[in-house]
Amino acid sequence: MLPLTEQQLRSSFVNASQRERKELTLPDLAQLRWDDLDYLGWRDRKQPAVGYVVAEIDGAPVGVLLRQAEGRARSRPQCSWCEDVHLPNDVLFFIAKRAGKAGRSGNTLGTLVCAGFECSANVRRRQPTAYVGFDVEAARQHRIEALREHVDAFVRRVMDGD
Repeated sequence: MLPLTEQQLRSSFVNASQRERKELTLPDLAQLRWDDLDYLGWRDRKQPAVGYVVAEIDGAPVGVLLRQAEGRARSRPQCSWCEDVHLPNDVLFFIAKRAGKAGRSGNTLGTLVCAGFECSANVRRRQPTAYVGFDVEAARQHRIEALREHVDAFVRRVMDGD
């Protein structure tokens, strides 16, 4: 992912009000390892039930404001984005208001995603060799591409507002 400035991040959100954009708490941008991110995701330190995701869509950053759903799953869910079955972290259900008129009418989308948006790190972890001749690096690259496709599809669905 290409490094982004505070202004680029704040202006990228398609489903947030001007007030929400202005008040969002940003991560420490200088400490991020941008080359290891397929998308930028973080939780708001001031509002723990709020999360933010910024992905590159058609060459431009697009941000989505997410809210953690109330309640907990009865069993351990799988992240819809990284699809990691050996997660070292929790998976939560997040809800995103759709962009535009649909969002203003209360239309939302939900997704199961890693609680701290650790998906980029999860897909880059070295997986055990499944069988003799298993190409671990090819499998890793496939997981990275699948993550990018899942995030892209979710963000586009929020943007479409339909």
